[in-house]
Amino acid sequence: MADKKEISFVEGSVFGSLIRFAVPVLGALILQAAYGAVDLIVVGQFGDAASISAAGTGSAFMQMVTFVITSLAMGSTVTIGQHIGEKKPKEAGNAVGTTILLFAVLGVVLTVLLEVFAGSIVTILQVPEASVDKTITYIRICSGGILIIIAYNVISGVLRGVGNANLPFIFVGIACVVNIVGDLLLVGVFHMDVAGAAIATVAAQLVSVIASLTVLKKQRLPISFSGRQCKMFGSELRMILNVGVPIALQEAMVQISFLVINSIVNNMGLMPSAGYGVAQKIVSFIMLVPSSVMQSVSAFVAQNIGAGQKERAKQGYFTAMLTGCCVGIFIFFVGFFGGGLISSLFTDDAEVIAQSAAYLKGFSAECILTCILFSSIGYFNGRGNSIPVMIQGITSAFLIRIPVSVFMSKLPNTSLTMVGLATPITTIYGICFFMICFAWMRKKELSHH
Repeated sequence: MADKKEISFVEGSVFGSLIRFAVPVLGALILQAAYGAVDLIVVGQFGDAASISAAGTGSAFMQMVTFVITSLAMGSTVTIGQHIGEKKPKEAGNAVGTTILLFAVLGVVLTVLLEVFAGSIVTILQVPEASVDKTITYIRICSGGILIIIAYNVISGVLRGVGNANLPFIFVGIACVVNIVGDLLLVGVFHMDVAGAAIATVAAQLVSVIASLTVLKKQRLPISFSGRQCKMFGSELRMILNVGVPIALQEAMVQISFLVINSIVNNMGLMPSAGYGVAQKIVSFIMLVPSSVMQSVSAFVAQNIGAGQKERAKQGYFTAMLTGCCVGIFIFFVGFFGGGLISSLFTDDAEVIAQSAAYLKGFSAECILTCILFSSIGYFNGRGNSIPVMIQGITSAFLIRIPVSVFMSKLPNTSLTMVGLATPITTIYGICFFMICFAWMRKKELSHH
């Protein structure tokens, strides 16, 4: 029997089950975003500018790696969710076993690559000379613990597949507390600088994984799993990779496109660069709402497609989209009219605040549009059709977002408001792309009847 904490998406209120799932997902994402910020704040209190630069760049790079791992783990979430919808606990267990082995291999490969090429990565990231050694240290220590980071994300992916978003939220909460205590102790008391922040990050993830494994032993999950299933099952591996690889590729391309935009803004001068840096911190929190909507839609659609309830899957998609847009409208007004006020929480430099607010003014329409786009991505991921998601992600990053950003930055008397507009323009393209996909899918379904 399923534990009460698991949400069954195939029965009851669509809105109720989505909200009960989305709120802890959002909570976990907020805590994860706070995670990197804590390293930066503590290092900023006890270290110099070179340390701040190293912790900022190092944590941003490791966050990108984690994003790609989480995206790949979505393949497991969808596969397990579909098997639970089909009421096939043994196949769900096979998917868990395949996931464990797949990510263990990936973890070993990534650890070796990041340890060997840490210096080259820092060169590519154009880290200031004073911060080079510290950034390499940060990346090396964090990549030494990459198996732990992967273990946390895999456990969370499996739990979301069975409809349990509460436990990942609790586990990331534990990690956050351990990280804060570790940072204060290692950086503040023992003066270990950037290395202390990196060790605290890995230790926090380790405590979280140990806690999650202890709790999982006591849970009754709707999965039939034993140690003997820790092997590669061909059909499960194909399904996980078919869904996960396109999502991971799309996420990597999107992250790269934003790194390119960062360099475009850097060329506009010091003040726009600093203002953009502050604005991006605010944007990273704003984007957590649509991200939680996307993860919830993926899990909801996966279970309903598995149970053969296609109409209920669509109902969940529209419900999530409308709910997300209602929250998005509120965030739009805050970003458009209150950008300066929010930016002043990060800095007291009037010019930096003005630049950040200018960017947020252009960006703010994204708060509404992205809920439509991310719900569509979640729907396609949940169905296991992640190829359109990949095509949309790559084309929007390289054919729309980067060229439009370059164009806006080169206009006479340009401002960060114009550069900020590039993101909502890109999202409008993404929405149009998925509308065409929906029309094509509907036509295909009708021709089969």
